[in-house]
Amino acid sequence: MHFMRFPNRAAAGRRLAELLAGRAELDQVARPLVLGLPRGGISVGYELARALGVPLDVLVARRLWAPGQPELAIGAVAPGVRVLHEVLIAEMGISVRYVDCAVAEQILEVERATLRYRAERPPLELADRAVLLVDDGLASGATAAAALQAARRQGPRHLVFATPVASTAGLRVVKRRGDADEVWCLCEVSNLGMVSEWYEDFSP
Repeated sequence: MHFMRFPNRAAAGRRLAELLAGRAELDQVARPLVLGLPRGGISVGYELARALGVPLDVLVARRLWAPGQPELAIGAVAPGVRVLHEVLIAEMGISVRYVDCAVAEQILEVERATLRYRAERPPLELADRAVLLVDDGLASGATAAAALQAARRQGPRHLVFATPVASTAGLRVVKRRGDADEVWCLCEVSNLGMVSEWYEDFSP
């Protein structure tokens, strides 16, 4: 099936808002909020939060790349969480030392980026709230899986992952892990390619 590209991330966020508006789980009784995954998820999340009239916060996650292959994710980290593609790591013969070093490096980057994005604002409380975790696209599912696990640990009442476009394989990963109560996307494709290909304007 052919899907039209989104004009930009802001337009994609507004489309997601149309999809999610009026859902009972997002009722103000549950004090809903949006968490954007940097970088692109913040632009999408901003439009979604504005349309729904709810607060926006940030949750940083970082991919772990295979050695010498900067486009092949072997896992991801988020605050207090690491998610590894154990089968892929074993198949590629990647050493425990490499994985541990990559995890440590990206945990530091998560901490730095969180401070950079949030500045001096305290994080929003997630406990007993409806939380929408948003990214601009879902490829392998590693980043979303780590972020969802980190969010779930904070005790939200209802946790939703939403993205404009996602690969079938990535959606399968996120759903199989079970941290999200719901997973929503506007376009599911079997061969995603690069997320940027699904936007006419992919500038920050």
